[in-house]
Amino acid sequence: MEETSIKKLDLRAPLVYEKTGNLPVVLSENDEFMLYYEMDPVQSCSIEPKPDNLLAFLIFSGKKDDTGLSEVPKVSIPAGMYLFTQLRSVESPLTQDKWLNLAIEQQKDGLWERYKLTNRLFIRFFHEDGMFVTQIFRPLDN
Repeated sequence: MEETSIKKLDLRAPLVYEKTGNLPVVLSENDEFMLYYEMDPVQSCSIEPKPDNLLAFLIFSGKKDDTGLSEVPKVSIPAGMYLFTQLRSVESPLTQDKWLNLAIEQQKDGLWERYKLTNRLFIRFFHEDGMFVTQIFRPLDN
């Protein structure tokens, strides 16, 4: 597993996804998925959030829309400023417990650095260069 690092990211173009049901059990090399959560307003600004209470509800789960032709509802990770964390692994994508812990560490570091975080969370899963990639995007409030 690769070491994670937290960075400030200026996403210049949105990443668009079409609505799907649940994430697949196995991620193939050509798949890309995204989860979009609203976070609990109190827990999302706590330096010691409670993992069981951090995620308020899932707003959207989606699959990468490469064609733009589908009539399925779409959502995007909008262009903008984010606190960004990425983890690459030869194992399959992280379980919810693991990516939630990654998001909590990102939140702690972001608050320590005095970033103003929103209560939204995007998690992106894909396969690249023989490895599974999990990315955590946390929008920054101006």
